[in-house]
Amino acid sequence: MPFPDGTVRLRKFSAYLSLGVGLLMLVMKMGAYLVTGSSAILSDALESVVHVVATAFALFSVILAARPPDPSHPYGHGKIEYFSAGFEGALIIIAAFAIIYEAAPALIKGPELRSLDVGAVVIAAAGLINLLLGIYLIRVGRRTHSLILEADGKHVLTDSFTSIGVLLGLLLVMATGWTPLDPLMAIAVALNIVVTGGRLIMQSVHGLMDAAEPESLEKVVGVLARQRRAGWIDLHRLRIIRSGDLQHVDLHLTVPRFWDVERGHDEQELLEAMIAGAFFGRAGVIVHLDPCVDACCTFCDFEPCPIRQAACAGPREWSVPRAIAPADYLENDSD
Repeated sequence: MPFPDGTVRLRKFSAYLSLGVGLLMLVMKMGAYLVTGSSAILSDALESVVHVVATAFALFSVILAARPPDPSHPYGHGKIEYFSAGFEGALIIIAAFAIIYEAAPALIKGPELRSLDVGAVVIAAAGLINLLLGIYLIRVGRRTHSLILEADGKHVLTDSFTSIGVLLGLLLVMATGWTPLDPLMAIAVALNIVVTGGRLIMQSVHGLMDAAEPESLEKVVGVLARQRRAGWIDLHRLRIIRSGDLQHVDLHLTVPRFWDVERGHDEQELLEAMIAGAFFGRAGVIVHLDPCVDACCTFCDFEPCPIRQAACAGPREWSVPRAIAPADYLENDSD
């Protein structure tokens, strides 16, 4: 199930744009550091180094994730997005410690600052550019269901907030003349971006461990409950794994045991189409049909039923907790 051409082009363009802007920001900030000697500006520049490296990896990930499934990767290459997000989160944390390492000596010895007005102008411009780029990347990432671009956008926003913090520090130093504010601001910025890096790493771990996504489960159960058909007795063993923007859904559906293979196949295809439609066609669906047992009669309202053993007290309502659980009426429901 390949990505739509427009989605691939937009993702690649956004990744190239992020890399180009990252290189520009690095040049601007390193130039500002050389002019001013500011530890805070150096901390901002170090984060830009990390951003350039991470964005280059993100670009590679976007290109790889767009490749269709093949014999060696039958579920596609979308999992690279989680590696990319984790890699970027780790680099952010490394940058934070590098910032503290560079700022600590300046705090002890006292920084030698110069031309802070020039540095302030450069950092303000860099912060504004990164703010706009970060918002753009996050929007594109969410629209195209790309964790890579969304993670890159969050990193760019972090870079922008870093620049804003550095700018405030420079303005305070210029207003008060108290130079220790410069390395103190650098250390404060470093501690703040550790949080962003940690969140990206946790997001990566959850994806690689195939953690359940409540929103996706709710979407599937909601669609099937609203369009439930006669003979769909019970839904159980629902599982969803996301790989990039592709959802892999498998579930068990209990149906009347007297249905022939053709009837079961038709209902199965209809159900698969409903689920795929809920994810705009970006879903692979596997449905396992279970034949009903006598214990189902009390919650099966399918009529006419030639094998009914008990009156129906009303169909079971479908909910996420019930849908992800095994069927309580089947002896062998451990697959």
